[in-house]
Amino acid sequence: MTTPNLIRIGTRRSQLALWQTFRVRDLLLANYPDLTIELVHMTTKGDRILDKPLPEIGGKGLFTLELENALVSGEIDLAVHSLKDLPTEMAEPFTLGAILPRANPFDALVSREKYTLATLPHGATVGTSSLRRRAQLRAFRPDLKLENLRGNVDTRVAKAYDPAGPYAAIVLAVAGLQRLDRGDEISEIIDADVMLPAPGQGAVAVQCRVDDQRILELLAALDDRATHSAVTAERAFLQQLEAGCRLPVSAYATLDDATGRVITMTGRVSGLDGTRAITVQGEDRVTNAAALGVRLAEDALAQGADALLAEIRGDLPA
Repeated sequence: MTTPNLIRIGTRRSQLALWQTFRVRDLLLANYPDLTIELVHMTTKGDRILDKPLPEIGGKGLFTLELENALVSGEIDLAVHSLKDLPTEMAEPFTLGAILPRANPFDALVSREKYTLATLPHGATVGTSSLRRRAQLRAFRPDLKLENLRGNVDTRVAKAYDPAGPYAAIVLAVAGLQRLDRGDEISEIIDADVMLPAPGQGAVAVQCRVDDQRILELLAALDDRATHSAVTAERAFLQQLEAGCRLPVSAYATLDDATGRVITMTGRVSGLDGTRAITVQGEDRVTNAAALGVRLAEDALAQGADALLAEIRGDLPA
């Protein structure tokens, strides 16, 4: 029998996932002090396989499938995710009940010598497994040697600071570092002109069952309109390209600060060798956020993004 005031939140075990889950828990309790909240810890495929780059593991939902299965079975009432990990095509039983206010969406360079991208020595080794980051790094600094890097934030930062290690620098999300109080490790926040972020990067999403009206009503108080609109455009861009989170697709949308009625977005599809990139820009009313993402994706496809992505897909496992 379900306890009316009991909420069970599914979460991965990493420090960053727990930070995000604690944030959702605290916001729920701040709005509804009578709730009792339990955390259900889970391990996903992406957490278990650490010896391969994410693009080589293949498939959708590397960090979400186990949590979604627990939602279906009723083991949990909601799941907390980094939005950029969530597939854009969400299965029918699920919906996004809330998206929290977005943190810094950009990427950061971490280096024991405090190098920036401009000051890294010629031929220096930079660690990242993200095809999006690798493609944009190659475009800006084709001389760099790029090596795969997996693990949680602490593990990756430790590798960056290891004097016996191969990395002169690594690339991580600013939001993850700042949430874990490691913002002082950042040697450079990479400009969006150089490295556009992943769609949804910096945003925390709360997923629940689409028919769970009780949970949807509770989560409504947590949803941030500006963030929700911006990431809706970004994810529509990604979905229209049928790219998924493995491919080198970037997008960043913002709302007009004065009125919040206009949304502006830049999207990019990058070639892995760094010599080719298709960048599109546009704006629309915030109520047309999804349509803006679709329109810019069509602009990119008209400029050859489909051929560029097909070439990359051919090199990746299904």
